[in-house]
Amino acid sequence: MGNERNAAVYSSAHSRKPPPPGENTPLLGGGRPRSSQAKTFANVFISIVGAGVLGLPYAFKRTGWVMSLMMLFSVAAVTYYCMMLLVYTRRKLVADGSSEINSFGDLGYSICGSSGRVIVDILIILAQTGFCVGYLVFIGNTLSTLFNSSPMALGSDFLGASPKILYIIGCLPFQLGLNSIKTLTHLAPLSIFADVVDLGAMGVVIVEDISVFLKNRPPVEAFGGLSVFFYGMGVAAYAFEGIAMILPLESEMKDRDQFGKILGSSMAFIAILYGGFGVLGYFAFGQETSDVITSNMGPGLLSAIVKLGLCINLFFTMPLMMNPAYEIIERRFSRGRYCVWLRWLLVVLATLMAMWVPNFTDFLSLVGSGLCCSLGFVLPAFFHLLVFKEEMGWKGWCLDLMIVVSGIVLGVAGTVSAVEQMYFAKETSSISA
Repeated sequence: MGNERNAAVYSSAHSRKPPPPGENTPLLGGGRPRSSQAKTFANVFISIVGAGVLGLPYAFKRTGWVMSLMMLFSVAAVTYYCMMLLVYTRRKLVADGSSEINSFGDLGYSICGSSGRVIVDILIILAQTGFCVGYLVFIGNTLSTLFNSSPMALGSDFLGASPKILYIIGCLPFQLGLNSIKTLTHLAPLSIFADVVDLGAMGVVIVEDISVFLKNRPPVEAFGGLSVFFYGMGVAAYAFEGIAMILPLESEMKDRDQFGKILGSSMAFIAILYGGFGVLGYFAFGQETSDVITSNMGPGLLSAIVKLGLCINLFFTMPLMMNPAYEIIERRFSRGRYCVWLRWLLVVLATLMAMWVPNFTDFLSLVGSGLCCSLGFVLPAFFHLLVFKEEMGWKGWCLDLMIVVSGIVLGVAGTVSAVEQMYFAKETSSISA
């Protein structure tokens, strides 16, 4: 969820070495400054928490608040475990004499050769582009609800397109310009703005939720049934996505022996924050909870500022979030050199996809199921199994295999569930229109 800030780390490290000439050259260079425990805790928080948290209350509505909390904490625990599997796997390979391994793709190459790097690279490109699509959907939906009631608003039949689509199209020329910037040095400070806006928006929404709940106390459900289990798991997997930055973060920590402890503390804090935010949002609005919780905020200057701030935040962090994908495709198709048409192609594809997606949180579930489960569960356990297969007992084999199989099942079933929900939402909106 917080991968837009990861790109700044990815890019700055990448820029300290010559363009990568070969497949076995690590994507991230060395020489990075070492981080303290407090800074590592903050970096983990920044890498995971993002605007996707605003879709959690809607997921709680669909799956029930008790069921959602159980899934959220379970996914947090498994994600932490799989993150540490990557760390242990990298340490084992380095101890055995492998070359420098600083990124997920480097790890895939060290274990499975070119095919391992290709798989990881493809998943990262799809995931980063998927996050961008979600942000464009958020911007389109938020601006259409914020301004569509105005006399100057775009009509629902203007040029045969909905206001949401028109706002998304309106972002395209500006995004083409922003994503054409070679270096993100001047855009990197926006990550600080993004964090401040995210935390500020969450604070405002929480205060609003408590106020509304004390007044209305709408009925809520504890369990949503097995039919929405995979849907909720997909949203939870998306919420904790950030595994691609674990190896770089561990590499730059001063005391690496403490990384597991710091990572666990950060994940526990984020899980509690997510759980409280989701519960409060659902308890405040019940079955009226929107796919983006800010849509439930009443009219007023503060509400408008929060919504506009989030839109501006996501608009300017889109090139930061896309940068890891740019580095991968430019490495493969442009010999590591800057290529504007490849960047534009990804931006156009993301825009076209965003125009088709009807619901923000349903799309989070789709990305979380199809991509985040693969990156967060399947590959870490599979890589760990391949590297430690001679040393593990049958319990270790069973645990790794169970995570791999469960990740595949969750990915496939969650993708199907999310597509069904998106199709249902599209049908419902068509019937309402």
